[in-house]
Amino acid sequence: MNWLAHVFLSEPDVEFRLGNLLADIVRGEELRRMSARFQLGVQKHKQIDAFTDAHPLVKRSRSRVGAEFRRFSGVLVDVFYDHLLATNWDRYSPIVLDAFTAKFYADIEANRIELPASARVTLDRIIRHDLLGSYRRVEGVERSLRRISAYLSSRWRREFALEKGVADLLANFDGFEADFAEFFPQLQAAAATDRVTLRASS
Repeated sequence: MNWLAHVFLSEPDVEFRLGNLLADIVRGEELRRMSARFQLGVQKHKQIDAFTDAHPLVKRSRSRVGAEFRRFSGVLVDVFYDHLLATNWDRYSPIVLDAFTAKFYADIEANRIELPASARVTLDRIIRHDLLGSYRRVEGVERSLRRISAYLSSRWRREFALEKGVADLLANFDGFEADFAEFFPQLQAAAATDRVTLRASS
């Protein structure tokens, strides 16, 4: 799952949600300096990822990604699933998506929790461009995948264009949507019942 799902599946306080949202960015010594609630959010993020990565329905979705992007099928499916969550939002939440994201952004601005510089830059960009809400549009999915491609390119010193994988989403949309509709309630149930407890950050 990607950013929108991680925030949605969090406990409602802002520090927990930020930990769940920013778990891939705040690590090591920076994470050890964060609050207990933020660290619990990070652990919830890891629980969600572990449940998702091991699930047979998610593996079925990954098999729908064409050979060109099969190596990164997990990344593509994570982003596709946020699109499917956003476009079917009213099935899972009584609060409309715009109101949900607006409250989250307002809570962030009201609390102004101290974050590492890289996390603050990412968070400010999320709010400024409403990246959580943008997942409902195919253009938002493409933007997310371009951002991930830029990150991979900077690490591996070669070009990536994962946004081209959106063609697989559109070509196999009914299959992805069926997988997600069956999978996401199971993830919701697991996230609600699997409590996290604070342990030392590694």
